[in-house]
Amino acid sequence: MVDVRAKLSGWVGSLLLHRIQKKGIDLSRISFIPEATKVPLQRHGMDPVPRLAEIRSTRPMHKLDLPFNFRAFLVTGYDEARQILTDRDSYSNDIRHMFHGDGPATSDDIGGLGFTDAPLHTRLRKIVTPEFTMRRLARLEPMIADIVDRQLDALAAEGSGADLAKHLAFPVPFQTICALLGLDYEDRDAFEKLGSARFDATNGGAAAFGAVSEQREFLFAAVAKQRAEPGPGLIGQILRDEGDRLSDVDLAGLADGVFTGGYETTAGMIALGTIVLLRDPAYAELIRRGERADVDRVVEELLRYLSVVQVAFPRFAKQDMELFGQRVKSGDVVLASLSGANRDPRSMGTCPDEFDPSRTPTSGHLAFGHGTHRCIGAELARMELRIALPKLFQKFPDLALAKPQEELSFRELSFVYGVEELPVTF
Repeated sequence: MVDVRAKLSGWVGSLLLHRIQKKGIDLSRISFIPEATKVPLQRHGMDPVPRLAEIRSTRPMHKLDLPFNFRAFLVTGYDEARQILTDRDSYSNDIRHMFHGDGPATSDDIGGLGFTDAPLHTRLRKIVTPEFTMRRLARLEPMIADIVDRQLDALAAEGSGADLAKHLAFPVPFQTICALLGLDYEDRDAFEKLGSARFDATNGGAAAFGAVSEQREFLFAAVAKQRAEPGPGLIGQILRDEGDRLSDVDLAGLADGVFTGGYETTAGMIALGTIVLLRDPAYAELIRRGERADVDRVVEELLRYLSVVQVAFPRFAKQDMELFGQRVKSGDVVLASLSGANRDPRSMGTCPDEFDPSRTPTSGHLAFGHGTHRCIGAELARMELRIALPKLFQKFPDLALAKPQEELSFRELSFVYGVEELPVTF
């Protein structure tokens, strides 16, 4: 009986594999996530699950056990991840071939910097890079400081037990990126829900890419409106500079990448960073004093330790190759675990699973990725953290969690890690 079941299962699997190979996979129609791919998205509180470290110590590039003979590899070592993310010639980031238009998302919904290759990626990045230099971003500091002050007042007005995630962590980066792009933010609640849903892998690609498609509708409307009358923000500036040379699809994709990457990740960092800093009065005092060198070290160590973006954009092998002792075939998927790489003891020194602002060096982590697809908003995120965290601890010297960390609701199976709400007392 067991042998018959095994043969039947193999026969059904072969039929499904043949169908998938013939028609192709549409990620937006997949309603589940294979068990093997959950490990890099799973955590216990702030820490990746022990299984991730076990995989890294055994083999820093691990072949995932996926159904239907799909081939994907998980890279957990720091040096190995850095090498893969640096290699511009051996991999493609273009994922659009995995969307066929009959699911909740189409290839037009998947764009921006993260999922494109040169020469389009080079052109798009060149358009927005000047806006994200440290010199250009410096002009935003007063605005960000004002936003933080207003939100801290709103948090105080709610009284002890208020949700820091709702009143500070989310609105600070959200309002900042809206102002930068020149977007109205009346639809804050809708964006907040869609922003977290698009990174949630609990129900596979169907729900996540459905949220992507719906969120992009907001941005297509904004682009269309500003094409007729360019606004004062980055979208308007791009339209004035590029005109019809940039399609609505490419501009919406570019705006989507900047917009989504500009608030969901930083919101997670502010909330989770607060939890970490409240573990030890010495950490809180270090950030409260606001000395630039100390604040920079704390921020960099938080970025490494938390690694809220858990996995880099998937990369598709362009040709057969031998890689870290594994045979990789053309079309295979290679996933770099940023949270795993940033806890690699071979590169991060002793006790990489501990938060240590005195760690040497504190830079060199992969929290923003690496190579040509490194997060373009890295300096903006750093600036927001450098402003928000000291102001928070200065305004509320008696800040504490309103419930133990174990009782908080963290996001499960999310590519961008975070906490659903963060009640605090002050």
